[in-house]
Amino acid sequence: ATQIRFGNYLLDKPISRYGLLDMISEGKTDQSQIQIRIIEGTTFKDLRKLMDAHPKLRHDSVSLTEAELLQGIGATEPAAEGLFFPDTYYFSTGSSDLAVYKRAYHTLRSHLAAAWLQHDPQSPLASPYEALILASIVEKETGKAGDRPMIATVFLNRLKRGMRLQTDPTVIYGMGETFDGNLRRRDLTADTPYNTYTRYGLPPTPIALPGLESIRAVMHAPQGKELYFVAKGDGSSHFSRSLIEHNQAVRQYQLKK
Repeated sequence: ATQIRFGNYLLDKPISRYGLLDMISEGKTDQSQIQIRIIEGTTFKDLRKLMDAHPKLRHDSVSLTEAELLQGIGATEPAAEGLFFPDTYYFSTGSSDLAVYKRAYHTLRSHLAAAWLQHDPQSPLASPYEALILASIVEKETGKAGDRPMIATVFLNRLKRGMRLQTDPTVIYGMGETFDGNLRRRDLTADTPYNTYTRYGLPPTPIALPGLESIRAVMHAPQGKELYFVAKGDGSSHFSRSLIEHNQAVRQYQLKK
């Protein structure tokens, strides 16, 4: 059987079906194409480093401020964080980095708008941008896809009740370069716009680039009364409806008592 080889193929002139089959079976890919991968859970700062260092892009944005970059791609949001959809993109060698940002931005906007059309009307989230902020928190809270919907449920329930989110990833994001890998008790009480232990509601912007799974988890979170969760140590989380139950889970999974 003929094996199809993955890649990007340039069809710059008419070709027969047999010629096309020969091209993709022999892997005659377009060598002028470059691949750019944006990874879920990374930040805009990470993405900008990746783009600025890419040897085959034209760096039209390198001297732009964040606000100027957003203006250059037609974005109206207050910050760049979270606005670029994680995926693998293909461009021709020598393409402008602004073209990459623009495609990733509009891809994000498209997915966000489609998911928002089916979001729960009883949700405490007032806009797609607020949903994006919460999706970025869900993205950073777990790498286990199956836990994301219930983590979203916990945060939505807390928002509905007027409880603080109390989520470590927002604190870490707000600390910026001062975070040394260890989150201390004093960090949880040091107020910043991103400290969800000291402030109610959502942080002012996303804290990472969320993937589609996290966006959908926030938009279509399952019904439930869970208000707490704790890491079990195996990558998954234990969910609780009461503080008493949560404290028991903390002792079981984190304090090992």
